[in-house]
Order: sequence, then C-alpha cells, then structure tokens
Amino acid sequence: MGTVHAVQPAQTLYVTIRRDELRQLKDERDQLKQELTQLRLLLQGNETKPLPVTHRVPHV
Repeated sequence: MGTVHAVQPAQTLYVTIRRDELRQLKDERDQLKQELTQLRLLLQGNETKPLPVTHRVPHV
C-alpha cells in the first residue's frame, strides 16, 4: 500500500503583482478566450475562413 501522509491545514499564500504584469496577464487571458471561441466555432463547422496566425510573447 501507499505511504500515509498527515493532512495539513490549507495555507493562504499572498503574492504581489505589478500593475503592468496584471495587465499583461489579462491581455493574454483575453487572447486565449478569443482563440478558444474560434476553435469552438471551427469544431461546430460554423467557421469557413482560416484562422489568423498569432504569435504569443511569453511573459518574463
């Protein structure tokens, strides 16, 4: 059988994020949502034109 581990209570982790980092994450989230919508339309057969190629810049 597997090793038994004692359950630890949940801990709260606080982080600090700069406004520009938050804005960048929000922009990336919005872009991913848009891509997801396009892919769903493609799967449903409602999209006949090709998707534009997007290049994501990884955040640092």
